[in-house]
Amino acid sequence: MLDTIRKNGVRLALFAAVTTGLTAVVNTVTRPTVEHQTAVQQKILLDQVVPPENYNNVMQQECYVVTDSALGNDKPHRLYIARKDDRAVAAALETTAPDGYSGAIQLLVGADFHGKVLGVRVVEHHETPGLGDKIDLRISDWITRFSGVQLRGAQDNHFAVKKDGGDFDQFTGATITPRAVVNAAKRATLLIETLPEKISALPVCGDANE
Repeated sequence: MLDTIRKNGVRLALFAAVTTGLTAVVNTVTRPTVEHQTAVQQKILLDQVVPPENYNNVMQQECYVVTDSALGNDKPHRLYIARKDDRAVAAALETTAPDGYSGAIQLLVGADFHGKVLGVRVVEHHETPGLGDKIDLRISDWITRFSGVQLRGAQDNHFAVKKDGGDFDQFTGATITPRAVVNAAKRATLLIETLPEKISALPVCGDANE
């Protein structure tokens, strides 16, 4: 009986060792492919909020970390700088709309340093299908209406949903979600305007506790 238990134990140990080894090998082999695909998808997303004709640097290589309550919480958010011939011309900034109908909505906002929104995309959300999920580009083109909108300061009442006197459509039966996105985009755009003189003092991605 004891010999059988020992043999089974040895078999299980060998199986675990082999499995662990194979997993490590697979991870090592596939990591470059996964990292490449992640970089490609990130590039596609950045180009949706800062059109590539606006810059000629590699935005992913100029990544900083911003921590500001205007971004919806006190967590670090990534900031990517767009440069044209070495001159900083725009930025893409992660932000959070904490007041979505079904929880926080994660966004990426692109804008120049003069209040012009270049693009906004929803990165993650849990909004109600058929109602609030129209913020998702896969469901509706509503989010594309931010592109080219000029924000004229914090008191710009046009940068709001129509129910609040602004220019952005709300959804039938769902105002909370678009309002949350519009307000978060507004706060992020205002913050981007203040960044040119702060860039050199910001922590670089990977050097901060993200």
